[in-house]
Amino acid sequence: MMKGLKLERTGEPVLSVGNFLLRMLRTLLIAFLFIGIFLVLGIFGYHYFQGLGWLDSLLNASMILSGMGPVDAPKEAAGKLFASFYALMSGVVFISTAGIIIAPIAHRVLHLFHAEDETDELEEEGGGV
Repeated sequence: MMKGLKLERTGEPVLSVGNFLLRMLRTLLIAFLFIGIFLVLGIFGYHYFQGLGWLDSLLNASMILSGMGPVDAPKEAAGKLFASFYALMSGVVFISTAGIIIAPIAHRVLHLFHAEDETDELEEEGGGV
């Protein structure tokens, strides 16, 4: 795992709000990079396999990647195959990107719950914080 995205372990204190916001910014940048790579692949695929212009290729790739559906229906077999695979991969990209963005938030919430449990246990043992 990349050093900049390393999450705190059990027993470590919860990350400060400022550092958490930096983590979220890095996570969003990774997610946008991931989406950008697949958008570029879609643009080139629509341009090459369907013979669309660059702007129309961008439009079709964006619409498929966002889950809205294609604007121009493919006419050739190669275009239909590409559109099928690109639509399937776009679904995977959507779910993966959502996971990339949600993971640090979910981890922080769970870590906060765990930190509260440890504090309660210490107080019960008489080692109060």
